[in-house]
Amino acid sequence: MKPLLYFIFLFYFSIGAQESIEIVPLKNSTLKADSVIGIDNFGTIFYTKTNTIYKKDNDTTISYNNLQLGKLTSANSFNPLKINLFYQALNTVIVLDNRLAEIFKIDFNTINNYKNVSHVSTGYDNTIWIFNQDTQLLEVFDYKTRTTKAQTLKPVDSPILDLKSNYNYAYLLTEDALLVYNYFGSIVNTLKNDGYTDIVENNEGLYLKKNNSLFYLAEDSKAFMPVKTYNILIPQFFVTNETLYIYADETLQEFQIKTK
Repeated sequence: MKPLLYFIFLFYFSIGAQESIEIVPLKNSTLKADSVIGIDNFGTIFYTKTNTIYKKDNDTTISYNNLQLGKLTSANSFNPLKINLFYQALNTVIVLDNRLAEIFKIDFNTINNYKNVSHVSTGYDNTIWIFNQDTQLLEVFDYKTRTTKAQTLKPVDSPILDLKSNYNYAYLLTEDALLVYNYFGSIVNTLKNDGYTDIVENNEGLYLKKNNSLFYLAEDSKAFMPVKTYNILIPQFFVTNETLYIYADETLQEFQIKTK
């Protein structure tokens, strides 16, 4: 009986041991940036340096800055046709087109129902997700009509660490939990935060950073799968389809993601 139990234990242990994601090095390239914010399917790199956003492809590099707005807090290139820049000190969002030309400016100080915004991310159509510090609610804000289309029902009572989104969902990481909302503002998933500090969305799955390790959370799953990064230093990371990018010490490292 004992040999049978031992075999069963080894069998299930081997299955559990396979619940991980491998990465394979592809290439390294030199890039001088403060932050890399995204790379699209064509290899175009979006990055920031000294409060300026750059778009770099094989042939050209174009840029945008707005010195009047001061320090750039965050930038999001999820939709490369409507890139949003957030300047928290002046409570303002700038939306750029694919040539980095300004197409909308949202000054939350001057709109009806003043909003004190701390985090911004891309939404569907002409909307952005914003976290309102005064109400502690997440909102879907239409910057063309300057109105709130939807908002969450329950205030968030834990400090916000990160906000990411796609056209269907917003992922709000707090010190206590990972909260997933649909575009109606309804919560669809809540998971305990066990030390995660940063999140990256990719095809409705999430990659999360904890200390110097990465984990993957598949859509509709509650299981965090470790990514075998082999102690690589991970100051900044992001994912495009099956490619993991890690940016450190002016080097952009590229890895193929291989799931077992």
